Amino acid sequence: MLLVTVLVMIGAGAVALISTFTQVHGSPEETARAYLLAWESSDFAKMQRLVVDPPKDFLDRHTAFGAKMAVTELTLMPGTLKRLGEENAELPFEGERLLRDIGSWMFSSTLQLVVADRTWKVRWGPEVLHPALKNGGRVTLTPVDAPGVEVVTRTGDPLPTDSAADFYTHMLADMQDAETKRGWVIDAVGADGRTTRLAEFKAPAADKVKTTLDRRVQAAAARALDGMDKPAAIVAVNLKKGEVLAIADRLGEQRNVVASKFAPGSTFKVVTTFALLSAGLSPDTQVACPGSYTIPQHRSFRNDGEVDRGTISLRSAFAHSCNTTMVEQITKLPMESLREAAGRLGFGRSVTLGGVGGECGQIRPPTDLNWLGEDAIGQGSVTATPLCMALVAAAVGDGTWRAPTLLLDTPSPAQGDEPTVRLPEGPVEALRSMMRAVVSEGTAASAGLPPGTAGKTGTAETGQGMPNAWFIGYRDELAFAVLVLGGGSGGQSAAPLAARFLSGI
Repeated sequence: MLLVTVLVMIGAGAVALISTFTQVHGSPEETARAYLLAWESSDFAKMQRLVVDPPKDFLDRHTAFGAKMAVTELTLMPGTLKRLGEENAELPFEGERLLRDIGSWMFSSTLQLVVADRTWKVRWGPEVLHPALKNGGRVTLTPVDAPGVEVVTRTGDPLPTDSAADFYTHMLADMQDAETKRGWVIDAVGADGRTTRLAEFKAPAADKVKTTLDRRVQAAAARALDGMDKPAAIVAVNLKKGEVLAIADRLGEQRNVVASKFAPGSTFKVVTTFALLSAGLSPDTQVACPGSYTIPQHRSFRNDGEVDRGTISLRSAFAHSCNTTMVEQITKLPMESLREAAGRLGFGRSVTLGGVGGECGQIRPPTDLNWLGEDAIGQGSVTATPLCMALVAAAVGDGTWRAPTLLLDTPSPAQGDEPTVRLPEGPVEALRSMMRAVVSEGTAASAGLPPGTAGKTGTAETGQGMPNAWFIGYRDELAFAVLVLGGGSGGQSAAPLAARFLSGI
């Protein structure tokens, strides 16, 4: 009996000893939570002790990833542990990384847990840091620069799509000297090179710079130019304020409506007629409109097609754009009269718009009557910007020449000149009736312009190719200029384009 008892006791001790050596210490829950807590506090040494066969660069991988992603704080939230067997388990978890000066980046991953040396440990792989790192994948943090300012319409709305005003709005944005604002994107790049967007942090909202542009008027101007096969531009201003309401410019990279000057052709007859009316003529004054006219002891000038209209009123001569009438009448006045009239209507003034500066228009002192005759019909030494000619139309419509502005509630930079010039009421009122006659019975009568439009056509010879086509005018409180380079006749090309623009508002 004693032997049996001893054997039983030995057997029990052996079982106890075997049980002691095979017992698993701890639990997967305890290991997982200890690992996540150590990770949150950046205790990489403790984390490494909880990992089975950690890589030699374990510490470097964590610190490099944190630095690369600009991590300043990490919060980890364990999920529900799942047992996969006696010695395997997994714990899903959610993580939130705070990125310096960027924002919060959420991610999800999983801890794989195994028994090693009778202890629950973490089986670590790069995907623990982020699932996108598995199998050689990468995670990138890339800055995305965004404009510090946004140029908008007078009501704060975005400009219309393809507004044809980019040149000027970009210049305005550059003038603000605003710091570029920065957004960020986080991408996963797989081993095969495929990129997946993980997160996007948009740049702070741009500061809005309000222009005087009217969204509806700008859209109408830009859409009117759609489909044009020649360089063209439309400029529109509020004739009572000088505010630019639309500036659709498709003249090409080397030209713009503020600084580029062109011969205005017969649109300049608005200026010539203003000089004649200021000298005492009236719209009803009877004048000759022969097919050709020779200045005594000087050169000859012709009407388009050498049309002879006989003796007609000055209003009719203006409406039908009689070159011969304008030349004969202006050469009867003192030679400085035309330049003085042009000066009152903005010629010789410097204007700045959208960061672009230039001279509104130019007319040099004539040295003889031939020169003066050419100037009178918008050729010779006369050149003007489309903006300048829009301001001429606005001055007639309102009776005051105003310097233009493109920034809302900002005084126009007149560069030392008076920003407004009041014109004599009599000549201006007479010009209004004459510009209405151009549309009702003259060279723009067939253009389809809406009722209430007053204007003047222009066909400007360039010395090469087709003439440039012009039409300037006003309707209600909107004044405008239309220019089509190589467009030919102003009545057949520019005036219908103006009609399309006005009808689209």
